[in-house]
Amino acid sequence: MTEIAYGDAAIGHGVTEILNGTGAPVPGTAFHEIAGGVTAPNGFSAAGIYCGIRKVKKDIALIVSEEPARCAAVFTLNAVIAAPLVVDKEILKDERTIKAIVVNSGNANACTGEQGMQDAWRMVRETAAALGVPEQQVLVSSTGVIGQYLPMENIVKGIRELPSRLSRSGGFDAAEAIMTTDTYAKEIALDIALPTNNGTPHTVRIGGIAKGSGMIAPNMATMLAFLTTDAAIAQPLLQNTFSRLIGKSFNRISVDGDMSTNDMAVILANGSSHVPELTAGTKAFAVFEEALEHVLVRLAKMIARDGEGATKLVEIVVKGARSESEAIRAAQSVANSNLVKTAIHGADANWGRILAAVGYSGIAFDPARVELFFDDLPILRPDYQIFIDEVRAKEIFSKENITITIDLHQGTEMANFWTCDLSKDYVHINASYRS
Repeated sequence: MTEIAYGDAAIGHGVTEILNGTGAPVPGTAFHEIAGGVTAPNGFSAAGIYCGIRKVKKDIALIVSEEPARCAAVFTLNAVIAAPLVVDKEILKDERTIKAIVVNSGNANACTGEQGMQDAWRMVRETAAALGVPEQQVLVSSTGVIGQYLPMENIVKGIRELPSRLSRSGGFDAAEAIMTTDTYAKEIALDIALPTNNGTPHTVRIGGIAKGSGMIAPNMATMLAFLTTDAAIAQPLLQNTFSRLIGKSFNRISVDGDMSTNDMAVILANGSSHVPELTAGTKAFAVFEEALEHVLVRLAKMIARDGEGATKLVEIVVKGARSESEAIRAAQSVANSNLVKTAIHGADANWGRILAAVGYSGIAFDPARVELFFDDLPILRPDYQIFIDEVRAKEIFSKENITITIDLHQGTEMANFWTCDLSKDYVHINASYRS
């Protein structure tokens, strides 16, 4: 199996434990992972460069579709919303097609008033002029420090340089350019075999990049994600599917329980595969939907694993719930518990904190019926029968990838949630974020 290396920063960070590897088939599916990120699908190019927003790192990115692409987007539910998101919502209100997305890191352009709005619109205009496309076909995104004005002279210079740097191999540069406190660039792409009536599969691709490390909580997590596909799909179906799958991926991760002003996830579908348009209810669409969920969940896991100061990826599985919504609430409560997360960091199998977090989640359940497992190790059985093997439990909590399963025995519904441990490095990173 070939491992995907995401730069030197990824070494020893558990990334390859999350990914199958370039070219590796995903068991039980009609797709396999390939290299390329957002530029793997046909008809897309990207670039990421340094323009002077940050001290030394790449800080501005551009993703371009050769053909106008149908677009679906999901934005933060925070009442304080950054200027770029206001602009994007205005651009997308008529279900317009999109050709380009420009993204800067290092400055969120949030809580910047009228000047921030003017700057966001200027980023749109400058990108449209540099590419020779209509302004209504450009989206803008920003991430970084809140409450500071954008250094527009540097940004404009960068925007004007970006078109000359576009390439079919530029997806990784774009992934690097949107990072803030991330320790590695996050990208994935799939080659998908869609079933046909004549037995010869059609091939389409999905690619994606994302950033996120801190200020991560559902609705959405504090993150940016940009996905591309060369499949053809009607905008309403694309939006409905994308929104629903965001609920199973980016809205099920937590690092610190904080929700950002700038969260957004966008997918562009340009139809450049020349495969017939996908329609709901077909086998081909079902395969595409499964592949899209795979991409979104993988990117979400990367964000949770790369939580600021994190050393472990933790999957919370709640099963036996009366409804999926109750399973989600219980899992989220555990994932957001600082006491649970610090215990995991210290490899302290303090299972009482987990049960307590389910207890204050607000769902109705009988605590005496709960079963609890760390990986496959039973910890708690019904009627509070305690079976904990302290040595084995500590071994499990010392690993980089941990699963906590909570069976409520109240019904048949379940949900997954992903989080990370909470270390002293999280405090250090966020105590000096602006310096």
